[in-house]
Amino acid sequence: MSAPHAHAGSGEPSPGVLDLVGIGFGPANLALAIAVAEHNAASAAHDGLRSAFIERQDRFSWHPGMLLEGATMQVSFLKDLVTQRNPSSPYSFLHYLREHGRLADFINQKTFFPTRVEFHDYLRWCAEDFTAQTVYGTEVTGIRPVPDTPGDGPVDVLEVACGPAREPGRDRDRPLRTRNVMLGTGLRPRLPEGVRAGPRIWHNSELLHRTRALTGPLRHRRFAVVGAGQSAAEVADHLHRAFPGAQVCAVFTRYGYSPADDSPFANRIFDPEAVDAFFGAPEEVKRGLLDYHGNTNYSVVDGELIEQLYRTVYQEKVTGTERLRILNASELTGVAEQPDGVRATVRSLLTGATEPLLCDAVVYATGYRAADPRELLGALGDECLTDGQGRLRIGRDHRIATTSRVRAGIYVQGAATEHSHGITSSLLSTLAVRSGEIRDSLLLHGAERAVRADRAPDGPPPEPAAVLPAGHRS
Repeated sequence: MSAPHAHAGSGEPSPGVLDLVGIGFGPANLALAIAVAEHNAASAAHDGLRSAFIERQDRFSWHPGMLLEGATMQVSFLKDLVTQRNPSSPYSFLHYLREHGRLADFINQKTFFPTRVEFHDYLRWCAEDFTAQTVYGTEVTGIRPVPDTPGDGPVDVLEVACGPAREPGRDRDRPLRTRNVMLGTGLRPRLPEGVRAGPRIWHNSELLHRTRALTGPLRHRRFAVVGAGQSAAEVADHLHRAFPGAQVCAVFTRYGYSPADDSPFANRIFDPEAVDAFFGAPEEVKRGLLDYHGNTNYSVVDGELIEQLYRTVYQEKVTGTERLRILNASELTGVAEQPDGVRATVRSLLTGATEPLLCDAVVYATGYRAADPRELLGALGDECLTDGQGRLRIGRDHRIATTSRVRAGIYVQGAATEHSHGITSSLLSTLAVRSGEIRDSLLLHGAERAVRADRAPDGPPPEPAAVLPAGHRS
C-alpha cells in the first residue's frame, strides 16, 4: 500500500528562493510535479528541486463541466501522467486502480479507455500528494525580474505576484521568488465574436453546472447546441438523454459530423518521438503536418458516437418523435437572451432560409483559445525572443528564448507551443515524457548556475536547498 497522502490544506511554500513556481495546476504541471518529486526521492537532500504551484481553482479539477456520465477518454490509460517515462511509478493509472481495488475489474472490461469521470478521479488522487506545495484559490497577477544588481544587471531570480482568485477584498498573498517559472495556465473557452455568455447562453465547459441549476419545467422544451466537434456531439447526446421531454437542435456549418482519424499510423503523430521530428522540421512542413493531421483532434467526433447519434435520429423518424434535430450546413445568425430563455435564429447556408428557435438555453461547443504567456510577463515579455511571425521562440525543452540578460528560466506548456512542438502540445499524450524533459532542463540549468556561482570571485554563499514536501507514495 502507498503511504498516506499529504493533507496539509492549501499549503504555504517555504520562504527563500524556490527552484520552480508552476502557474496553473492542471495535468501538465501535475505531471511535472510528479517528475520533480521522483527525482527528489532518488537524490540527496541538497540535490532536490524546491517547487510550488499556484492554481486559480479552489481544488484540483479538470474540465468538471464535461464529466458526463458514460463519456470515455479518447486516449489510452497508458498515456497517463507517468507510464511512458517511468512504467514502475507509483503514480500510474494502474497503481491507482490497485489502490482502489479495481484493477481486476478494469482488466475485465477489455478496454484501453476509462471513463472521463474515473480518469479525473485518478488525476485528483495524484494531486492530493502535492497539496502542501499547491496554493489553491489564488491567481498570478504578474511576474517581474529581480536583477542581481540595481539597474539592468543580469536576472537570475523572478518574483511571482499573487492575489486571491475570488476574494477581491482580501490582501494580496506574499510574492514568491524563484529561479524558474512554468506557465501552464491551460485553455480559455472561446465564444463566437459578438456572443456573450449569460444565464441561458453557455460555453460547453459550464454544461453540468448550468444544467443542474435548471429547476422546474422547461418553458420551451428545446436546447440548441452549436458546434461539430467531440464536445458538441457529447453535449447533444447528454441533453437528449438528460431532458427526455425536450428537443435538442444540433447546429453546425458542416454537412455532417466528421469522424476522428484514430488509425494506428495517424496516431503516431502523438508519440513522444514525433515531437522531436516536428520540432526540427522546416516551417512549411510543420504547417503541413498540422493541416494534414488536424482531423486527429480538432472538430472531429468519435466514430461510435456519430453512429449512436445517427441511430437516434433514424429511430425518432420511425416513431415520429423528432427530439434530436440535426441542422447541418446551417449557422446561428442571432441569439437574444430573454428572462425565460433564448430567441435564436438559424439560417441554412444551402438555401438562405431562416428559422426561429425559442430555446431554454443555447450551448456553444466552439472550442478554446490559448492564453498568450506574455500576458503575465509584463516588462519581461520584452526580454522574450520571437520568430518572424511574432510567436515566442521556444526551445525543445519548453524554455522560452530570452535576451542574455535574463538567466532565470521561463518555461511554457500547452497550446502556446503547438507551433513549435506539434499537435500534442495541449493533449495528454506526451505529458509523461515531456515532464521528465523539463525536469532535466531545470537540473541542467541549475548545474550551470552553480558553476557560475563557483567562478564568481565574491559571490554570495549558496542558499540551503531544503526540499518542499513532494510525494509520499512508495
